[in-house]
Amino acid sequence: MSPTVIARHVFLFACIAFAVLLIAAGWVLRDQVYRTFQDPGVPFQTYTPPPGADYADEAGWYVREGFSDEDEPAVFFVHPTTYSGGANWNGQLDKPRSVEMVTSVMLPNYAAPFANSGALFAPRYRQASLYAFMNNREDSVRARLFAYGDIQRAFDAFTQQIGDSRPIILAGYGQGGLDVLGLLIDRVAGDEALTARLVAAYVIESPVPLDLFTGPLQSLPPCTTPEAVRCVYGFSSAMPSEEGRLHILTERAMSWAPEGGLDFVDGRGLLCVNPLLSAVSNDYASARQHRGGVAAEGLDGDVVPAPIPAQTGAQCADGVLFFEQPRSRALHRPHRLVEDYRLPPFNLFYEDIRFDVTRRSFNLAAILQDERQWAPPLDAPEAIEDAPVIPIPDGRRY
Repeated sequence: MSPTVIARHVFLFACIAFAVLLIAAGWVLRDQVYRTFQDPGVPFQTYTPPPGADYADEAGWYVREGFSDEDEPAVFFVHPTTYSGGANWNGQLDKPRSVEMVTSVMLPNYAAPFANSGALFAPRYRQASLYAFMNNREDSVRARLFAYGDIQRAFDAFTQQIGDSRPIILAGYGQGGLDVLGLLIDRVAGDEALTARLVAAYVIESPVPLDLFTGPLQSLPPCTTPEAVRCVYGFSSAMPSEEGRLHILTERAMSWAPEGGLDFVDGRGLLCVNPLLSAVSNDYASARQHRGGVAAEGLDGDVVPAPIPAQTGAQCADGVLFFEQPRSRALHRPHRLVEDYRLPPFNLFYEDIRFDVTRRSFNLAAILQDERQWAPPLDAPEAIEDAPVIPIPDGRRY
């Protein structure tokens, strides 16, 4: 073989080896490459957000249902992140792919268990992009707070539209859970009338620091038992093998701080309500206690999916809900980029949560009925001063 041919073979081999190394490096660093392409590339301070929603108008809501009677609960549901990023820090309300994800995946899987117990209200909002949760830059934090501003306005409109006596349920997943937790601090905890009407607040797949319950959430304790109402139900879940997700949930994630604003959750302790036990507990719950997961992607709101029961056991440890790999492949996480930051296109605890909110709604209805029979509280006692004795004039003296 001539030296020229050998040189060509060596060059070809080197090119193939280099291409293989590039592909391998791209695979190993695929999440970092993905993040690079999702960066808006403009500081939030100079960024112009997309137009917002008018919550007085039906177009401001994905769902705004009517009520069947005056005692039916109203459900305020905030969907998780569906906008990846790229052009904007905060998603447009009419971004086709994001809207499709909400309507075909998030509402059927995550809102439906709550809609079973009341009329569903699900606002459109300028959600912070997934990229804004993949780092803790100041720009990313600003994007999250901007999205929360939309949710505050939506909730204010919600309370006006439902009246002042109807029971309420708050629920949010992921980014939506962070926003619902903010509403509890800013809108609910300091309002005795609103707190009295609260079935429960469900803050799911967003860490809830325990120091909030000795600070701004003193009037809204965790749901320590299955029967409790006017309480906070929350968990963030992972399998023991998901080291990246565990690192995010317990160290890199941010949540509301007792003194206001966002701060890291590391070292603050986290709320964990085991959905198989409907209580704060470190006990292990076996798969026999699992009421069922659902993969409801693409189902219409009026279609009731069939739960797949006995799929996983679960146990709270160090503030995280650890679960086992479900038996059905329909309930296995897909292999997507930055999957540790996403919610899967199914709800592993669908039926457990549906049963929980139904029971707590029934319990609050009974409590409210009983409280309405009580006499109104007496006003504070007033001190009464003795009146001076004035003698009656003797008419005979005149």
